[in-house]
This record gives sequence, C-alpha cells and structure tokens, in this order.
Amino acid sequence: MTGEQERVRQPSGVWATAVGVARVRAMETERDNALFRDPLARAFATAGGLWPSSPPQPDDEAARRRRLAVSLSIVIRTKFLDDLLQQASATGVRQVVLLGAGMDSRAFRMDWPEGTRLFEVDTAAPLDFKASVLRQERAVASCERITVPVDLREDWPGALAAAGHDPAVPTVWIAEGLLIYLPEDAVELLLARISAQSAAGSRMGLTLGSRGVIERFGADAVPGSAASMWVSEMPDDPVGWLAGYGWEASCHTLRERAAAYGRPISTPPQHEEGSGGLISAVRR
Repeated sequence: MTGEQERVRQPSGVWATAVGVARVRAMETERDNALFRDPLARAFATAGGLWPSSPPQPDDEAARRRRLAVSLSIVIRTKFLDDLLQQASATGVRQVVLLGAGMDSRAFRMDWPEGTRLFEVDTAAPLDFKASVLRQERAVASCERITVPVDLREDWPGALAAAGHDPAVPTVWIAEGLLIYLPEDAVELLLARISAQSAAGSRMGLTLGSRGVIERFGADAVPGSAASMWVSEMPDDPVGWLAGYGWEASCHTLRERAAAYGRPISTPPQHEEGSGGLISAVRR
C-alpha cells in the first residue's frame, strides 16, 4: 500500500459495504460467462482489504445460503441497472446521477454517448478513498464525471445544482443498494427531492429490500455486517407508491431477472415472493 493510500480514510460504517460490493463485482468479472465486466472492482476490493479473497469460514447451511443470495442479488442488480442506463442513453438522456455512488465504476467501464455528464453523489470519505484508487489505476472516465461530496441527509440537491446538474432536462437517477439503509422518512424525502428535479422523460433505477428481507437476513446478522444495518423494506405497492411522486414504474423480482440473464436460481423460494425489488421508472 502506498503512502498516499495510507493517508486516505479506510472503509468504515455503511460506506464500507461499497467495498464488499466491489469484491462481488470483481468475482463476477473473473467468470467466463460474466454478466458484466468491472476492471476496477478488484482494485477497490484490494485497497479495502477484501482481496485476495480468502475461503469463507465454516458456517451453517443457512448462513451459506444467505451469503450466496446477497452476492447473487448484487450481480443481478448491477446487470439490471446497466441495462437501464443503456436504455436511457438510447432515448437521449445525457445526465446521470448516482446517489450513494460508493465504488461504482460505470463512468469508466461503460460506453457513454458524447455529451454525457455523470454525477457521483456521496460523502467525502468514500469519494476520497475511491479517488486514491483511481489515481493508482490511472483510470480515465468515458464521460464527463463530476463528484459531489455531500451527505444525503443534508442539502444534496443544492450541492448537485452547484456542480452543474440541470433539472430542466431529463436525468437518469440510480439509487443502488441505498434505500435499504435509510429509515422510511428519509426514503420518502429522497424520492420527493429526486422528483422535484426530474424533467419529463427522466428515468430512475431503484433497488429496494423485498418484504421480509430484514427478518430473514438481518435478525441474526453479524454486528457491523451489511445486513445488520438494514432498516427499510419496499412498500406493499411500489408501483402505486412511485405513481404518487409522478413516476410510471415497473417492478421485477430477482428470480425473474436472474432467469432472463441466463443465471436462473435453482432453489425453490423460501418464502412467498411478492413485488420485486428491482424497479425501473419513467417520469411522465
């Protein structure tokens, strides 16, 4: 580790989960039939102390299933949102906002049309950590990348506007692996703020914790693990919920998307599956 990296604050708290997500993306990238390639994921995981990955400690079958389920959900949601972003670009959207960007490397690993501006909104600590790795890797973005260091509990719309976001033209918003860490009132505020800055034709991609996921995964979660910090789940009627904010939404389950991507889930569902936690929406 270089002296520069040593001076950068190391992962802690909720944002440390972003490094764990990078580790999963790095493992997916090494597969022959990978659903996506993330060349920077391994560097993020290494800098955060999660690579090379060591064999998991022996645990019970239930813990093993939970671990595999979380990893699969990260892979499927990444592919789902990649597709959503490509579709938005194809319709002419040239503003992208990643809320709680973490170690997301889409500014570097995806092909963007000329004129695309991608805003990464997150607190200073993960953005500084990320910047140190990007410098080390000499990474070059394939679009105009603008970082916005601000806490989502503060006036992030003001910070985003100051960074150059134009609410008068369509935006594609991504909140990946974020809402599950926010209490319900914070989720509602986030959606209200997004909606207030979304021109007609804007798009949005959300991942939400499915109903009952906290009980199934968080009840006996290891303190400090991602699941131990989950606090919210999706509403019973996500389509109606988003319609109240002016969005026309479509919901997909992890199981149906996994099958569509050629990565079917072979085990039968352990619970009744309702509305899916992968959501795409259009502002009319």
